[in-house]
Amino acid sequence: MRGWFAALLTLVTISTVAAQTSPPTSPQTWPPLPTAGFISGRPATDKDVADGNAVFVLKGYGTYFGKPMDVVIPQYAYLTKSGEKPVPVIVIQAEVGGGIKLFGVRGLDGDKSTARDHELKLLGTKPPN
Repeated sequence: MRGWFAALLTLVTISTVAAQTSPPTSPQTWPPLPTAGFISGRPATDKDVADGNAVFVLKGYGTYFGKPMDVVIPQYAYLTKSGEKPVPVIVIQAEVGGGIKLFGVRGLDGDKSTARDHELKLLGTKPPN
């Protein structure tokens, strides 16, 4: 169990890229949701990450263990990491592994990162006001 959790943390740490955008001071202009470049209804593979369609892979000891969450993908969200201003993002991946809910997100500037469920405010498929 300890080895599995260490593998999960290693994968998340390796795959995480810090989002470096902040909401502008004027009202946010959200782009349309993408029609490609995301994963829905299945766990991501290494190829999905290499192709830019996923941010992370839940894999330990050569075995994929992530399960897709029942979440609409893609959708708008705010990344709300502790102590930072909310960052507008588009959710492109949602998986659960070992009881941990993990999301892959793309910032409006294209930067990708991961977020736990408590670090994300899902906004749905209509552009927020």
